[in-house]
Amino acid sequence: MASFILAIDQGTTGSTVALMDARGRLRASVNYEFPQIYPRPGWVEHRLDDIRASVQKGIAAVLRKKFCKPSDIIAIGITNQRETAAIWDRDTGEALNNAVVWQCRRTTDFCEQLRQAGHEAQVKRRTGLVLDPYFSASKYRWLLRNTAGVARKLRAGKVAAGTIDSFLIWHLTGGREHVTDLSNASRTSLMNLKSGQWDNALLELFEVPRDILPRIVPSSGVVGHTRGVRGLPDGIPIAGIAGDQQAATFGQTCFSVGDTKCTFGTGSFIVMNTGNTPLRSRSGLLSTVAWQLGDAKPVYALEGGAFICGAAVQWLRDGLQLIKRAPDIERLAATVEDHGGVEFVPALTGLGAPHWAPDARGVLCGLTRGTQRGHIARATLDAIALQNADILRAMQNDLGRKMKPLRVDGGAAANDLLMQIQADVLGQRLIRPVVTETTVAGACYLAGLAVGVWNSQAEIRKTWRSEKEFRVQMKAPRRRNRLLSWEAALQRALL
Repeated sequence: MASFILAIDQGTTGSTVALMDARGRLRASVNYEFPQIYPRPGWVEHRLDDIRASVQKGIAAVLRKKFCKPSDIIAIGITNQRETAAIWDRDTGEALNNAVVWQCRRTTDFCEQLRQAGHEAQVKRRTGLVLDPYFSASKYRWLLRNTAGVARKLRAGKVAAGTIDSFLIWHLTGGREHVTDLSNASRTSLMNLKSGQWDNALLELFEVPRDILPRIVPSSGVVGHTRGVRGLPDGIPIAGIAGDQQAATFGQTCFSVGDTKCTFGTGSFIVMNTGNTPLRSRSGLLSTVAWQLGDAKPVYALEGGAFICGAAVQWLRDGLQLIKRAPDIERLAATVEDHGGVEFVPALTGLGAPHWAPDARGVLCGLTRGTQRGHIARATLDAIALQNADILRAMQNDLGRKMKPLRVDGGAAANDLLMQIQADVLGQRLIRPVVTETTVAGACYLAGLAVGVWNSQAEIRKTWRSEKEFRVQMKAPRRRNRLLSWEAALQRALL
């Protein structure tokens, strides 16, 4: 009988459902988008019913491709948008409010109050994270304070809270399991990085009751079984869970210390494997859990994220209407030799690592009578790459040695011009894999390890293949000048 792993990749703008066979080949994949909700400037929400419906449609659609029968699915792996906070009724599973998305800045004032009160050092020491509205804890607090009828439900013990992995597993198991894995829990600002458990001092600081939160489990291991899922038989083990960036790192087989990947998505996220000991950043990066395989010691990572990557291209398309389709940016940017002195700092939702400036705003400068649409497009691609270069240099400083060649993935990694720019401003070789759906691959690998499809990471590594490499073409003096021009524009955004 054929054996397949079903992956659910629940992302920020849509849900992907895919099938991987026992040889590590992705055989089918479908994606369904769902609405983004912007109730106020800087606020971003999702309807949990939309998320659940997109996953259910994805399961039905991928099975219609008839690569396998439902009974051939031996495990499910889940990867998800991280830090997005949700609350639902513990009895019915119904959403009590919209989910507050990781991009949302509504809790900026509360985080600033905590900072002014001197709590930032404690949060960073216990969690490895900075004090920022990006993370889930302040979002849970907001939901508990701003959801109608929640106080009564709390008293009755009927409130469940979690990130999107928890919400999906709750429904996949018919409400039997309320869990999250170590990688997702490490992104909430409520988990102690050393103990791997919810931290009492942080729960008190953010006013989040422990009993509404999920149980923390390893990233690879059976945590529950399907029950009452339309189109799937009961009893399929849910065996892999990881936040999207950790799943992509696992899918890129970054199994050794110093291995690094960059995912070019809505934002760009860079993760570097630092081994079995948390490495505290001195450069504005995050220390986080990469994954935990069964009872083995957790693997940790340094992470830096730029909030706006592909979203900058979407802004050119939808806001400025410079292009009709996102892929058109490569052709438009190629119409000019370089950025022509134009600089674009895409701080459209503040700046992430290594600056952590939620109030920063975008800057478009250096315009002249000679500026063309192509210069703005090229400046946008440059900005994506330059943000990442800032993060990667900070990682090298923290690790104390030069990084290995950077592995790239995500939708924008298909843009050859962007990848060449990234190699040039970083001064480092890039490798793009054959399978760029690395979040899906990571979820499948984690689930497959748990049920015996693969017996080791070495076996998984054999399935990884390089599709193209990008070598440095820019000379060092020109790179220095390019970085100086970017730094000047960046300072304007930080004013």
